[in-house]
Amino acid sequence: MSGGSLGIRSGSYGSLDKQGQNGVLPIQAASATRTKAYSKMLKEKETLIHWICKFAGRKKVGMLLLCVISAAVFVWVVYFGEDQENDNGSKVNDNLALNNPLINVVQSIRIDNWTSLSVSVKETKVGVMHPPPPSYFLGYTLPPGHPCNTFTLPPPPADKKRTGPRPCPVCYLPVEEAVALMPKVPSFSPVIKILTYIFEENLNRETEFGGSDFGGYPTLKQRNDSYDIRESMNMHCGFVKGRKPGRGTGFDIDDSDLLEMEQCNGVVVASAIFGAFDIIQQPRNISEYSKQTVCFYMFVDEETEADLRGKYENKKIGVWRIVLVRDLPYTDGRRNGKIPKLLLHRLFPNARYSLWIDGKLELVADPYQILERFLWRKNATLAISRHYKRFDVFVEAEANKAAGKYDNASIDHQVEFYKREGLTPYSEAKHPITSDVPEGCVIIREHIPISNLFTCLWFNEVDRFTSRDQISFSTVRDKIAAKTNWTVNMFLDCERRNFVIQKYHKDVLALLAQRAPPVIYPPPRPVPALPPPPYMANDSQRKVPPRRRRDRKSGSRHHRKVSKEIV
Repeated sequence: MSGGSLGIRSGSYGSLDKQGQNGVLPIQAASATRTKAYSKMLKEKETLIHWICKFAGRKKVGMLLLCVISAAVFVWVVYFGEDQENDNGSKVNDNLALNNPLINVVQSIRIDNWTSLSVSVKETKVGVMHPPPPSYFLGYTLPPGHPCNTFTLPPPPADKKRTGPRPCPVCYLPVEEAVALMPKVPSFSPVIKILTYIFEENLNRETEFGGSDFGGYPTLKQRNDSYDIRESMNMHCGFVKGRKPGRGTGFDIDDSDLLEMEQCNGVVVASAIFGAFDIIQQPRNISEYSKQTVCFYMFVDEETEADLRGKYENKKIGVWRIVLVRDLPYTDGRRNGKIPKLLLHRLFPNARYSLWIDGKLELVADPYQILERFLWRKNATLAISRHYKRFDVFVEAEANKAAGKYDNASIDHQVEFYKREGLTPYSEAKHPITSDVPEGCVIIREHIPISNLFTCLWFNEVDRFTSRDQISFSTVRDKIAAKTNWTVNMFLDCERRNFVIQKYHKDVLALLAQRAPPVIYPPPRPVPALPPPPYMANDSQRKVPPRRRRDRKSGSRHHRKVSKEIV
């Protein structure tokens, strides 16, 4: 840089004055005092620039100035480029999803749809703290040409002798692909975002609507309010007597087991056996990855634990971790079984997904394959199979009464109560709902506020009425759907029978063992061959005796007629 260049730069300011005189850019005239100060400042500035330019030619000083300028440019790019990247982040995710159909499609949602999602909070340039917009899993589609896209159920085998329920094929993805498609973020929970639970230290048992010490004694008004779905709700959901489920609440669990259950933050597979009613079934076809990452828990009471004593060590039998439950709140074993079946989100507060199977079932497919097929691929948050034969609640109630499953008067009272609330027989007008009666031995779900609300309300109906959860299922489902447009994925019963095999209860196996097996006698000794009779020695020489004619008696009718004529 030379002095001539400095003269040109100073002359540029003069050109602005000339433009003002021509009326292009009006500038107010400065006073004499301001002109002197300005001239002095310009002179000092020229001296400083001249000094810098004098030493800039030196190698070391030039490199130092170059580093300072580079550092300034780097800081500017990082500071302003990060904000621009955040603004375009959602567009980048959408483009990635379009290019790869197998990627989990994640879309940014407005802040008013925010669920309980751990997000980082960043300070903006103006000092205001706010979280970035949350993301939710919105499903995915398999790529064109994938075998599962064109998969159809084959016709049932033409076996007239076998007319009962049977399994059918299911198009699963390989375990590796299913694991890769596991959502990184939770699904969207419509309307409800925060769900808390009622704790009652002093129970009021004098209510008009029944209840229990475990589930509480909500009034009829409280029940009706629980179906008024809001963004934040506080409701009954079992364990009302304690601050923490499993500790002084009924259905009590050791602290060591509770600690292990809290550390399960992925997928949990759970089952229960009470009253030594079933034999523990070990899952089959489970991948090594699932054995390392999935939590398998079997809840047992003291009677079952005594029956299993000596058959396990370190609280494990195969893949199952055995959890002893004390102080069961109900005398009915079936009702006790509804606690882990419907309230797994309270027992495993950090789990994302759960698969419940009844104690009589044997799991024969990998949990990740089941989750991918019935939840993620369907973009559903709760899935349950429908009954293979019955679709109507009224028909189901009559079947329960005929089989002696529960007290008939209690079943009639529950059905009449639902009828007054608007329950109608199932018909095709309810489509796309395919059934009002589930086969509730398997429940697949994601733990988000809306699905947790559903199972809480379902448990409250079981606690208040009969333990036959098939009767109350459709009432709870339809009431939530009317407020939120949320529903349940009800898949075919034959698909359920593809990944679980139903075994006999322990008492049935005992009866079968008592039956006397058929006595199988040893086969008789072979009889030695006898020599043929003489006339069979050579059939060609055998003489057939002539047939003897029957001699007529003298006193025959013919002879009597002849004698009459002679006379």
